[in-house]
Amino acid sequence: MGELTGVTIGVTAERRADDLIAALARYGAEVRHAPTITIVPLDADPELRADTEAVLSRPVGFTAVTTGAGFRGWLAAADGWGLRQPLLDALGASRIFARGPKAVGALRGVGLRETFSAASESNAELFGALTDAGVAGERVAVQLHGTPLPEFTDALASSGADVVAVQPYRWHSAPPAPVRELIDAVLAGQLRALAFTSAPAAGNLLTLARDYGRYDELVAALRSGSPVCACVGPVTAAPLEEVGVPTRQPERQRLGALVKLLVAELSGAGR
Repeated sequence: MGELTGVTIGVTAERRADDLIAALARYGAEVRHAPTITIVPLDADPELRADTEAVLSRPVGFTAVTTGAGFRGWLAAADGWGLRQPLLDALGASRIFARGPKAVGALRGVGLRETFSAASESNAELFGALTDAGVAGERVAVQLHGTPLPEFTDALASSGADVVAVQPYRWHSAPPAPVRELIDAVLAGQLRALAFTSAPAAGNLLTLARDYGRYDELVAALRSGSPVCACVGPVTAAPLEEVGVPTRQPERQRLGALVKLLVAELSGAGR
């Protein structure tokens, strides 16, 4: 028997869901999987291709890389279009600002070097440093992940930058039926935890609950702390905390750390 035998956990992720589910199952957990968002395939995304071509249309002075996964996905899509090397050349000629070690790892893995890395792994630190670097009159390529960041990209534009935002991993809402079943399970007290690995997945759970007519019930249950809402980091947790839902977050923003947190929080709870 594992530490999580008898514990049921809801997983809302689509990307890397198999990794998370397998890791929880190794500890004996039963997993209810209901993706709340569906990722648009990268190489079939016309907006991503158009934005990539926009980056390549003129020299870029600065680049912001917000996630390692998003950056690698962008390069993979560019490779399918025959644009990988031109993209690497264009970004390599710019000053690259990265949001923490995962973004740095993706950059160095393809031979690029960062000018700055945000020690806190936060967008606030990343974009603050970028603005302070002096972006007036410069073209700035910003690799987003999953959702726009107007509070940061608008600030860059207000500082005089010509911002070219590129958004790998755009998403749309998942089919509602599995998510409604997950919401029903939460309200029936059948889950000990919900695991979240992205802000769009957390936010869209609330949106789908509203569409289902059970938003108030769901938020009340989550505010009570049962089930535990475990989030991979503060960005992921933000949509929940904005409506008063307490969250648990590991010290390191990693999938493995999230699993260890769930084991620490829930071990023995289902026995």
